[in-house]
Amino acid sequence: MHFFPSDPTSPEARRQVGTMKLTIQEIADCMDLPVDTLDRWIRQGRIPIHKRAERYSFETDRLEKWARANNLPVDLDRDTGHVESASKGTLLAAMRRGGVFHGITGDQPATIFSNAVRAIKGLTEPQQERLNALLMEREEMASTGIGRGVAIPHPRAPFTEAFDEPTIVTCFLENPIDMGSVDDQPVFILFILLSTSVENHLHLLSRLSFCVREPAFIEFLRSRPGKKALYEEIEGSEQEMHSAETGGRGNL
Repeated sequence: MHFFPSDPTSPEARRQVGTMKLTIQEIADCMDLPVDTLDRWIRQGRIPIHKRAERYSFETDRLEKWARANNLPVDLDRDTGHVESASKGTLLAAMRRGGVFHGITGDQPATIFSNAVRAIKGLTEPQQERLNALLMEREEMASTGIGRGVAIPHPRAPFTEAFDEPTIVTCFLENPIDMGSVDDQPVFILFILLSTSVENHLHLLSRLSFCVREPAFIEFLRSRPGKKALYEEIEGSEQEMHSAETGGRGNL
């Protein structure tokens, strides 16, 4: 969905005044950063963003200048409005498309990504090389380790070279590795998020984040469940999300 500048709630209209007020999630989406990383930088005073009640304010020119100086993307014209989730599919469907892999080896992100990408079905060798390079490019900007042993690697832009639909590849590592996560915990599982549009990327990232912020779900992941058990757990979590979104009305 695109808003006209005359709409005072649109990103374009908010941007014209020189100062913007967004939620931390909206800013993180615009900068392609984990929320925890952005929150830490704000608290440390490393980034020109200031908390104002439930929202965060910043001068657009100043933030864009800071982002350029730190080689980070920032898309303040991105539409952060709500888009119906039904058009972007379910988390379960994306995970089924990607598959579940155990015993991915490696002692550093480069090796882990290379081995994980080779496990993905249907990719040609050039596509494997391209995807691996894109994952490393994003990882070098800032860690995709979101904490509690979980990382969500993804290209900086939609990856449509080999996928027609959004896909999540689940990879359990043979041994946890240090990826510079926000809580310094070693990563034991990757959810490689391969989106075909900005909208479905944000949609699936939001749903996946809902799952992994629950301690019980993390403990479940640490048991290294099989494909069937993982899919059943995800299905249950999505039912909870749907119930929360609809106020308990209807079913998935």
